[in-house]
Amino acid sequence: MMVCELLDASEPAPYEVHRPGSTAPQLVVCDHAARRIPRALDHLGLSQEHRASHIAQDIGAGELALALSERLNATAVLCNYSRLVVDCNRALTDASAFLDRSDGVEVPGNQGLSEEDRELRAAAIYRPYRGAIDRELDRLCSIVEAPVLIAIHSFTRFLEGEDRRWDCGVLWDLDARIARPLLDGLREDGTLLVGDNQPYSGRHPEDFTVDHHAEDRNFPYAAMEIRQDLLDTPAKLERMADRIHAALEPILTDPGLYTLRG
Repeated sequence: MMVCELLDASEPAPYEVHRPGSTAPQLVVCDHAARRIPRALDHLGLSQEHRASHIAQDIGAGELALALSERLNATAVLCNYSRLVVDCNRALTDASAFLDRSDGVEVPGNQGLSEEDRELRAAAIYRPYRGAIDRELDRLCSIVEAPVLIAIHSFTRFLEGEDRRWDCGVLWDLDARIARPLLDGLREDGTLLVGDNQPYSGRHPEDFTVDHHAEDRNFPYAAMEIRQDLLDTPAKLERMADRIHAALEPILTDPGLYTLRG
């Protein structure tokens, strides 16, 4: 794997792949799994408190993605660097790919970025991560016509003064093959408040990973947001992984799912 000069040779690779070579016809991805910032960027000028907060990563999402990967015995691809370095769930042309402010917090290291600065980060992290997802999906296409992409995110309950009370949300746009039965399954016992395209919408262009890797290729997908306080202990995280897996399993066992959207 070639690593751009932004990353020192001793720093982690842009992404990590778990269960490589698995023949399960699903791929689990997590764009915002890590809070790591390349040493060359000097913490982006942020305090330790802010680097450990929800503005830097989707807290618990990486661990949840791995827990689902384990239950499905499916390959997982996780980004190893913070969304504040470059947001891997955005098109590079999107202004929010390089945030200079997040939830009221100024990001000093992202002020006045040049095109060269942006390209350095994209070459070091964004494109290698995207390439890893494409390679894994292409590999799975030798097993099924259309592999399933499972994208995992988490959200903070309070953002910019808004109380986002959902326990979790299912995001979707053009393809409801998984979304509708997944919503039904998660709501079945009435203990979870499940958002339908809440607290974010799969119809928003910022949902780039699903748009680019699944919808553009007509692959089925499941995109989920989980509230972070439901993932903040190992026991809670395992319970949520069990709930999601139980809702997904009957959907994913249908061999008719693994076809291109018509």
